[in-house]
Amino acid sequence: MTRPAGATDAAKDATPLYLAFDDNALLGALYGEHDRNLARIEQKLGVWVASRGNRVAITGRPDAAERAKRVLSELYDMLARGIPVGTAEVDGVLRMAAGRDAGAPGPARLSAEDSVVTTQKRRIMARSPMQAAYVRAIYDHELVFGIGPAGTGKTYLAVAVAASMLARGQVDRIILSRPAVEAGERLGFLPGDMREKVDPYLRPLYDALYDMMPAERVVDRIQSGEIEIAPLAFMRGRTLANAFVILDEAQNTTPVQMKMCLTRLGENSRMVVTGDPSQVDLPVGNRSGLKDALVVTADIDGVEVVRFTDADVVRHELVTRIVRAYDEFERNGRPGAAEDRERPR
Repeated sequence: MTRPAGATDAAKDATPLYLAFDDNALLGALYGEHDRNLARIEQKLGVWVASRGNRVAITGRPDAAERAKRVLSELYDMLARGIPVGTAEVDGVLRMAAGRDAGAPGPARLSAEDSVVTTQKRRIMARSPMQAAYVRAIYDHELVFGIGPAGTGKTYLAVAVAASMLARGQVDRIILSRPAVEAGERLGFLPGDMREKVDPYLRPLYDALYDMMPAERVVDRIQSGEIEIAPLAFMRGRTLANAFVILDEAQNTTPVQMKMCLTRLGENSRMVVTGDPSQVDLPVGNRSGLKDALVVTADIDGVEVVRFTDADVVRHELVTRIVRAYDEFERNGRPGAAEDRERPR
């Protein structure tokens, strides 16, 4: 077997840890096609994992071998509960284990299973300690701000919790909204009526919904009004009771729009506001309502802020490296960087 990255000869000669599984029928999914899940664990932790029947031997540094054992046990438990396991789930459990071992307070102590969201179509698992904290915050608080770069699951997880609560009857409707800011495009030149013009701006919200529910259920609930997807301007003058409200791309709201949205909450409602303060598309000189809201609500009971970093990016690994490269590029103080922080290209 090829030596995993980071492994040493001393680790290779260490006493192996053994782990046995009860249900052989789950082992194909646990190990992955051609043992690719085991290879992923080897690559990330610098250990050797040898499987024979329902038993695996893990060899490596004691701390890494123990972590690999916990990761395999948690993945096996997920399969036993009917949660599919692929590369994304393996990476997620590895992130959760790393967070717990790092001794980070609070959210890092949550396991992946602590934050599994069950929807009509699938079960969604938190893939980083901060994602787990975010899911718990949404369940526990009336207003949650999810702040951070693209690819951290801010919107996707919020829609998952909303769909789960709607299916269980905990809310009567879901309202998904975005500010229809022209980020270099021009709405007026797009063909069709107003809905056809703004639908492309709302497409990510539709995509998330279709991942949580059967397509016919999404259509039926949109037609019945149980799910509403609309530009932020359509929220004015309303009181939203028994609703789960998600305001996406909130960095592109003005302070007036943000205040209007936050004050829509009615009885038995909750709201999740997501955004990336580094991706403001407002005209130069306009303040972001998201930045103001984070200051204004900082000391209000019932409000929680979850801040993601590039470490929480769960898309392709290249996305994480791109986000970090852009952050470094901005920090270097290149010409025009200050202006671009308000209006990136």
